[in-house]
Amino acid sequence: MNRKKIIAVILVAVSVFILILGNRLLFGNNKKIIEFTAFYAAPGIELNKDNEIKNIIASKTGVMVTETWLHGQTAQDAVAMLIASGEYPDFIDGGDASKQLYEAGALIALDDYIDKYPNIKAYYSDEEWDRLRQSDGHIYWIPQFSNYKGKDTSCTHNDEAFWIQTRVLKWAGYPEVRTLDQYFDLIEAYYEANPTMEDGSEIIPYTILCEDWRYFCLENAPQFLDGYPNDGSVIVDPETLKVIDYNTTPTAKAYFMKLNEEFHKGIVDPQSFTQTYEEYIAKLSTGRVLGMVDQWWDFASFALDSIKQAGLDEQGCEYVPVPVTISEDVHNQWHSSGDQLNVSGGIAVTVDCSDVDAALGFINDLLSEDIHNLRFWGQEGVDYQVDDNGVFYRTPEQREKLLNTNYKMSHMCYYPYFPRYRGTSDDGINSLLPEDQPGEYYDGLSDSIKECFDAYGVKTYVDMLGSNEAPGPWYPMYSYSNSMTNATSGGLAWNLMGQVKHEYLPQVVMADDFEAMWKKYMKAYERCNPQDFLDEMQAELDRRVSSK
Repeated sequence: MNRKKIIAVILVAVSVFILILGNRLLFGNNKKIIEFTAFYAAPGIELNKDNEIKNIIASKTGVMVTETWLHGQTAQDAVAMLIASGEYPDFIDGGDASKQLYEAGALIALDDYIDKYPNIKAYYSDEEWDRLRQSDGHIYWIPQFSNYKGKDTSCTHNDEAFWIQTRVLKWAGYPEVRTLDQYFDLIEAYYEANPTMEDGSEIIPYTILCEDWRYFCLENAPQFLDGYPNDGSVIVDPETLKVIDYNTTPTAKAYFMKLNEEFHKGIVDPQSFTQTYEEYIAKLSTGRVLGMVDQWWDFASFALDSIKQAGLDEQGCEYVPVPVTISEDVHNQWHSSGDQLNVSGGIAVTVDCSDVDAALGFINDLLSEDIHNLRFWGQEGVDYQVDDNGVFYRTPEQREKLLNTNYKMSHMCYYPYFPRYRGTSDDGINSLLPEDQPGEYYDGLSDSIKECFDAYGVKTYVDMLGSNEAPGPWYPMYSYSNSMTNATSGGLAWNLMGQVKHEYLPQVVMADDFEAMWKKYMKAYERCNPQDFLDEMQAELDRRVSSK
């Protein structure tokens, strides 16, 4: 063999060695990566295929999941199409349509697997796992968002509120905003004095999201205005332990009358009842919307990043919650601390998954602290630093990078619809989510938010509202109503009530004759037999209370 051939052979051998070594470093001793699929019945954005942290997690767990989301469909329609096709992804969260998947026999019972995976087993208590059993006695999904470890360090109010931009509060001298009237009076006054943005674009005083299941942004405020927490579908009187229909209370009528008045004043966005979720988020992202009712998780991760990237936070276009109730003597319960187990849905493994053990092993790995940190904090030295006391923090440059959508799509991998924790890590020092790390959270706030908090003497979004303990063992009642189907008279009434509210509430807000339209709405509502729904909810409330 001549010299050139020898050199060529050596180079090929070295190349092969480097390739094998690289694969072993990346995939853990040449371990084959199992590729799973997942579908979530919620809007979202697919990550880039070369996502860096997704590949690191794959090298550590042996699993990579390709996630897909709703696009232009409702959860019900998307799940119905899957059921009709008989073909399913490996993992699924059906959202409000989870019960349909169960009834269709699309899901694997998890009972025989849970004890094999210590992180999954420890995720809930035995009593909580039992609450997840369906009518056949088996467990089919794992709720992902309601679990706290250690201490609740929440800084962000992740739930529903009346939100308002800091510039509005600053302009008015940071007044107390306690009632519905005060909230709209402030928005009206600001809009009259400041009808446009700095670039000349027109301000939108108040908008409402009504698309599909997100019409909670329109319809459920009366329960909060009356000082009750988010039971979602009913009010529970903690003294009498009786359910109350928040759709028919005097406060409900007063609230919709107020929206009607504001609509005719030009304060309520006329596109409110036709805009899609994507259009709503795009509108918020421009900074032009002064206020709205929404859940933080529904708008913040998309709209606020855009606001910051555009420098609109410097103009005071970020949102804070205000403790609005129907009158000043009503104590607000917009924020409840700690666990709120929603048993109506979660991440499930389908019958088309070829390796259930590997799928559940992956969930188990995602709950380990090192992988959990990778998911939400990122890579040490790249996405966060650790100080001499072991405390995680981010530099201004790292925070800036994480505002960039393209960077997050190619680098961060939250696996957001798989189980996660809030609270504190096993070291007792750090919060499991960066937004709950008090120091990091505060350092990452814009100057306009800090100024607003200082003016009100608070440090966090939670402080703006105050915190309340869960009111009782029944809470939250939406964990039952979300799983109701037409199989019961109460479930049928619940679905009909939703259809009527979707149809009539926009008309109520826009009506020239509010009283006449309200009466028409109430007649249509009564035809749904809401008492059947209330009776079923009362029976569930009684069951939950008596089981404690």
